[in-house]
Amino acid sequence: MSTKEILFLLMFTTKEHTASLFTGHLSLSLSLSLSQLLHHESCIQLLKDMPNWGLMINDQTHGVKMPRNPWSDGPEYVTQCPIPAGTNFTQEINFSTEEGTLWWHAHSDWSRATVHGAIIIYPARGTTYPYPKPYGEQTIVLASWYKADVMEVYEEAVASGTTFRLPVKKGETYLLRIINAILNEEMFFGIAQHNLTVVGTDGFYTKPINTNYIMITPGQTMDVLVTANQSASYYYMAASPFSDSEAAFDNATTTAILQYIGNQSAPSPIPLPTLPGTNDTTAASNFTTKFRSLASSDHPISVPKNITKHILMTVSVNLIFCPNDSCSGTPDGDRLGASLSNQMYTGQGTKVIELEYGEVVELVYQGTNIGNAQNHPMHLHGFSFYLVGTGLGNFNNQTDPDNYNLIDPPEVNTIQLPKKGWAAIRFVADNPGVWFLHCHFERHTTWGMAVAIIVKNGGTTSTSMRPRPAYMPPCPNS
Repeated sequence: MSTKEILFLLMFTTKEHTASLFTGHLSLSLSLSLSQLLHHESCIQLLKDMPNWGLMINDQTHGVKMPRNPWSDGPEYVTQCPIPAGTNFTQEINFSTEEGTLWWHAHSDWSRATVHGAIIIYPARGTTYPYPKPYGEQTIVLASWYKADVMEVYEEAVASGTTFRLPVKKGETYLLRIINAILNEEMFFGIAQHNLTVVGTDGFYTKPINTNYIMITPGQTMDVLVTANQSASYYYMAASPFSDSEAAFDNATTTAILQYIGNQSAPSPIPLPTLPGTNDTTAASNFTTKFRSLASSDHPISVPKNITKHILMTVSVNLIFCPNDSCSGTPDGDRLGASLSNQMYTGQGTKVIELEYGEVVELVYQGTNIGNAQNHPMHLHGFSFYLVGTGLGNFNNQTDPDNYNLIDPPEVNTIQLPKKGWAAIRFVADNPGVWFLHCHFERHTTWGMAVAIIVKNGGTTSTSMRPRPAYMPPCPNS
């Protein structure tokens, strides 16, 4: 396949912004939209320019597999150190089989709250969508505004700015590219009196899902068709949180307006969509279990069958005892920590899973919270994978595999691990390098719900990591 190389300049800055009587500094990126020129066969270079405002930062192209090139993957202190203020760094992004909507975001502490954007990969030239070409398209990013410096604390999120309006022409179909960039909440989304058709997720096409709402986890993207087939008027789009936990969460609903083109005035009130309740686990599960790959001749899949490496990974959040009042100031003197595979990571570091090149992997996530359990959006860098099964309760390795979907499972990069349940994924370890695996709830990653996977080099140049770039950001002294 031929490739072309495109150079973008991505500049980071800060801007003072006032909303809800609070003035704070936002970390921002200023760039040419990555969606403007990307097609299936593209390779791009990002020249990142960091001004002298004191913050070191990295970013990741979420869901891009980056074949043999972990050097530009982005998570700080895993594949590279953060880019120092006052310097620049050239990051090469390599696209392979991705097509549809992905995104990029900062991967340094919690800076992705405001440093993020869409990546849109169009079909290769000479090909088209596996559905009728939409009349128009709109990218919708669900994100947060924090009433404090997001790099230090997080507070209740509030809406800022004017209400976004999407103008539509009656009778036409539009493609919504929806991204959940929120730090710590899964979200329901819908449009009043309009049906939605999901046709893709995480950069891969799916069999159409007809629904009146979606549930999207942090890190996920979805391609959704909506037809303007109602009376010409104004209709609210809305997103509200889904939380199946007793932990506190932001219960705010965010809205925008779908506005039919014409001279009609807005009704009073503008109709709102009916979304599931914030703790409606059944509604969330009914939606997430509908995903299937196209698995067609034009969009084939290759589900791994002969597994050579089985991994059972337990996922949990627990209290860590703090001796001698070392955590004074917390309600009970203890502190929270998260774990994968029952390993508590209390320092700045991650444990490592080593895989031989070419191993065929089945990884089963098992939720093991005893107390305040909840879902976990689990994301693996460097790979897409097939979600072959999910279930509630403990995974049974004798009976549960009998119910795996090995015919048309969805190919994704982020999955929802059910509360107190399990999820099984399969992939081939054919991308050498160091790859981060973590929960996409930012607070859980902060507590240690993360691990690094090392895929060893194969026996040839084409199955080994690319050489280290001439310049990599230096690590700070402390």
